Amino acid sequence: MACSVTKMLAALLLFVAGAFGQQVYIHTHGPNTPSACKANPTHPAFGKTPKYEYSQFKFTNTETVRTASPVPTFSAVSQYAPHYSQVKHLLPSLSTTSWGNWYAHPTKAPIHDSKDPYGHFAYSQLWENAGVPNFTSRGLYSTTVRPTPVPTSELVFPPPLLFESSDCYPVPHDFILGVAGSAAQIEGAIADEGRAPAIPEMFTFLPPGVAATLGITNLSPNYVTDENYYLYKQDLERLASIGVKYYSFSIAWSRILPFVFPNTPVNSQALAHYDDVINFAISKGITPVVTLHHFDTPLQFFGDNQTEILINSNTRCYLGTTNLGFQHERFEDAFVNYGKIVMSHFADRVPFWFTFNEPQVGTVNGLSIDHVIKAHAKLYHFYKDELRGTGKISMKMEIPPGVPLDPSQKSHVAAAAHFNDLQLGPFLYPLALGEDYPSAYKMTVQDYVPLSKADLCNLKGTLDFIAMDVYTAPIIFPVTNNIAACAANNKTSNALYPNCVGVTETTSNGWLIGQPSNSIQMYTTPTYLRTQISYLWNTFRAPVMITEFGHSTNGTANPPQLNAIQYDTVRSEFYISFLREMLKAIWEDHVHVLGAFMWSFVDNWEWGSFDSQFGLQYVNRTTQQRTYKRSFFDIVDYIESRRSQSPR
Repeated sequence: MACSVTKMLAALLLFVAGAFGQQVYIHTHGPNTPSACKANPTHPAFGKTPKYEYSQFKFTNTETVRTASPVPTFSAVSQYAPHYSQVKHLLPSLSTTSWGNWYAHPTKAPIHDSKDPYGHFAYSQLWENAGVPNFTSRGLYSTTVRPTPVPTSELVFPPPLLFESSDCYPVPHDFILGVAGSAAQIEGAIADEGRAPAIPEMFTFLPPGVAATLGITNLSPNYVTDENYYLYKQDLERLASIGVKYYSFSIAWSRILPFVFPNTPVNSQALAHYDDVINFAISKGITPVVTLHHFDTPLQFFGDNQTEILINSNTRCYLGTTNLGFQHERFEDAFVNYGKIVMSHFADRVPFWFTFNEPQVGTVNGLSIDHVIKAHAKLYHFYKDELRGTGKISMKMEIPPGVPLDPSQKSHVAAAAHFNDLQLGPFLYPLALGEDYPSAYKMTVQDYVPLSKADLCNLKGTLDFIAMDVYTAPIIFPVTNNIAACAANNKTSNALYPNCVGVTETTSNGWLIGQPSNSIQMYTTPTYLRTQISYLWNTFRAPVMITEFGHSTNGTANPPQLNAIQYDTVRSEFYISFLREMLKAIWEDHVHVLGAFMWSFVDNWEWGSFDSQFGLQYVNRTTQQRTYKRSFFDIVDYIESRRSQSPR
């Protein structure tokens, strides 16, 4: 108990230090003069009065036409682990097969074979049981599309932004700038080449009222999305052409293992597909980054209770807004088996791995947390100890650190510390530090699974860096004088449970914390980023990577003015402001920031609809044609024009 109290006090002190570094409110009047604009006696205009005079007017060409610089192709391929042929003995029971496509109304129904429990009949039954509605059409493509070079006309830079960055901090030579996407949101082809049904297909079952509470107004299925499953080569061609060097994507579990559990056949078509994605990325000079689970749990973990996936009617959820099946008795072993298969095949070429994306979304009780962190640790040790991998592994966090509404008030700082210990603590304290769950978690989740000393020893240090998806900043304030009593009351009548603190998007002076999104209830803000990064770095003592950040706008089908969609200066301003704060964290706060991944490289399916568009490229939903937005040019140029050379 004393150790736990000491840990909490230390965390509070660190949080206060970080908060005061950015959030002290200074009362003043009038305009604030930026340091870069202060009076400079050496400036030619200093101390002088403007002189006005007429001259002979003539038009001048003020624009310089320049084009994006493509990524150089790799001359040599780095190796981060042994080739699969050298480690396949670690998977002794592995067998592969293929199933082809599923058709809702086949011309010839598959025949049941009692001797083959995993044959075509069984595969078809997976889809029949899922009962996805209105699955009558597929996308435009049925095979991988050969890439074509991006025309130079598409790579011409837009006019310069009207604002310029006033700081000149260089970008470290090894700073990672990449883009991200996930299988469920970009691939489409959901029933092609052996993929089995998974949670994303269940969004089509959402009642309109439930969809509305989630902010989904135009419900659309994920059957087609961006057809990246067949267009991945062209997508990678476009990324390389504009200068992107890192591509973060997820692998669909239900493609690799349609029957999910250990000792069931592996889909040879899926292995070949992702093998080619990785190889083609590398051939274009792009480093692949892989996530194993991005909200797409296979449906076998729910049996006949698939309606419970999105609506948890019989339980008081702890963190998760969605039941992702983590609490299933076979989840941990099944996920580890899946992860070992994928890592064994691709670890030789992939330097960064994420086991889970935003696990808080799907952790509905203590057992689900236990399964997630222990499955992660098992895969970490498999990668490091058995594969002898030299890359890095982490887990992407969903809830960014909260900051106190008024950091001068101890109660606000304590509320923020409670919020962070509850949302981040159960993952990061055991995995990064080998420390027990914080008391904020234990008092809130009464069914938590205790961690033994052996557990903590095994979990410790299994995050090579802290991975955080940051879109906003929870502003925290106290709402009760007794957080512990509130946390202990998990009855539905307690409206304050589970956080037992207040969360707002408005600062104490009445302003919104950041830019409102046009399409979802989110306020994107770089204002508190340095505080958030500093908290992570100083609390969990590991480098930090921002694994998703982005800004959403309204999505419409084939808008009549494409050039207006392209000219997304608000997104440019957000990204550049965000990156500036990241550079300040590196140079002024001395935080080790590994890099950042922009969400997303293309407009995609945002969990139920296409209303929220985060993409750096626009997608015509009829033709699947991609179009660069100006923000893509602005961001790549901002980083690469400031990148320092590698030290000799």
